[in-house]
Amino acid sequence: MKQETIDRIRKFTDDRDWEQFHSAANLAKSIVIEAAELLECFQWNDEEYDLQHVKEELADVIVYSQNLLDKLGLDVDEIVNMKMGMNERKYPVEKAKGKSAKYDCL
Repeated sequence: MKQETIDRIRKFTDDRDWEQFHSAANLAKSIVIEAAELLECFQWNDEEYDLQHVKEELADVIVYSQNLLDKLGLDVDEIVNMKMGMNERKYPVEKAKGKSAKYDCL
């Protein structure tokens, strides 16, 4: 995410004095709630959905995720790359390519 976008998220929170409500647990709950709202966009049809609504709900997930990163003092690039390394080891291309099985079933 661009620094300008991160700064905008932080300013939005600061201007409203909402950081006081942003415990790690509350932010994690909010991510799950917003993810459920994102899933609701596809509830009755996997192929016909309102893209604008999808964008709005996905943005909510991302904003709360950035707030949680800030709360925990985490760097998004660092943790994503750490997890990608783990995933690459669990799902080697030669075993996982074209398959949807969980790593322990490859």
